[in-house]
Amino acid sequence: MTTTTDYANFQQVQTSEQFQTLRKTHRSFVFPMTVVFLIWYLGFVILAAFVPELMAIKVLCNINLGIVLGLAQFVTTFIITVAYVSYANRKIDPIATDLREKMEASGATGDEPVPVEESSYVTTTSGSGDAS
Repeated sequence: MTTTTDYANFQQVQTSEQFQTLRKTHRSFVFPMTVVFLIWYLGFVILAAFVPELMAIKVLCNINLGIVLGLAQFVTTFIITVAYVSYANRKIDPIATDLREKMEASGATGDEPVPVEESSYVTTTSGSGDAS
């Protein structure tokens, strides 16, 4: 069963196979990497809280294991960022670009103004810091 997707209708695009592939590709990297980093981060916090003697082990002069592992958190963040950019460039961006081009070609530019409903907010001319 083949269906044609109306690329001007974003809700229909969201249910398309290409969009679902895009979501699956994105999530297949982001969710596992998030879990790995959270385990690493919580492991560091737990070690610091419950095994301070391990964190106090001298590595070099006055630098202890706790400082090394703490700085490794920053290094890990940088590595994850570089890995995600590389993954996105190879796997996610080609799918997203193709999908965007199809939507733009069909007239779904996203430039249409969104209607705003009347609100019940009361507006005043004085600012929050003005004296009443």
